[in-house]
Amino acid sequence: MSGGLLVVGDVVTDVVARHGSALAHGTDTAAVIRTRAGGAGANVACWAARSGCRDVRLLARVGADSADWHRDLLRRAGVRGLLAVDEEAPTATVVALVDAAAERTFLTDSGAVLRLAPEDWSPALLDGVAHLHLSGYLLFAATSRATALLALREAVRRKVPVSVDPASAGFLAGLGVDRFLALTERADLLLPNADEARLLTGLPDPADAAAKLSMPDRRVVVTLGEGGALLAAGGAVTGRVPAEPVRAAVDSTGAGDAFTGGFLAARLAGADDAAAAAAGCRAGAEAVATVGGRPPLPGE
Repeated sequence: MSGGLLVVGDVVTDVVARHGSALAHGTDTAAVIRTRAGGAGANVACWAARSGCRDVRLLARVGADSADWHRDLLRRAGVRGLLAVDEEAPTATVVALVDAAAERTFLTDSGAVLRLAPEDWSPALLDGVAHLHLSGYLLFAATSRATALLALREAVRRKVPVSVDPASAGFLAGLGVDRFLALTERADLLLPNADEARLLTGLPDPADAAAKLSMPDRRVVVTLGEGGALLAAGGAVTGRVPAEPVRAAVDSTGAGDAFTGGFLAARLAGADDAAAAAAGCRAGAEAVATVGGRPPLPGE
């Protein structure tokens, strides 16, 4: 398979607060706090470039307050940032609270993300593209949802494969499972984590959930963190890929995005799903050893 990867998604400013002790309500808790560039779609794009994809493009909306900073960081990561600049809303901000076990809890201000508008889209963005990836965050508001569906319909018309990351179990519950599944029924590939797969199917076993989501004729990859990944197609589990060992986990933010970026880069290079999932697990292992959701930039 040849051609580029277009990600339609989100750019976020992440404030990552790593605290070694439990949060002390009503007073201070010591933490190490850093500001990083993030956003599920942008993270996927950067990890795909890190994993060897040479033509990675990202369509997203950012506030004028930090557009230049985000555009420069994407360029340095090997991603062509197709950023619509919003003069009214700031760039989305996420406060990521990361505990001693590297597990994260998010506080999210969507800012400009959900204002990605149909006029920001052009069918020409798919020229030379071999795969379209949609961040599920865009489906959680009317304006960005309309834009994501424009991209999805054009990709289907051109026979460009489409993948979707459900993005957030919390926001997904608010949108509604049936509505999400209806909106994404024409996607070729779903990439949920275990919690999202359970929510989308009502089944407690991720393997059963993966199989159900892949019916009648779709590919599904469910990420399981330390459990690796499950592959399913056509209503059956087709493979299990172990996780890559991690020596020292510091921050799980963006691990799923790293998996997706590594998986898509490998698929575009001609790997089958099992080999692509192994590549995704390697990227995920690198991600949890890094603070923030992006791979380190050259020289860092």
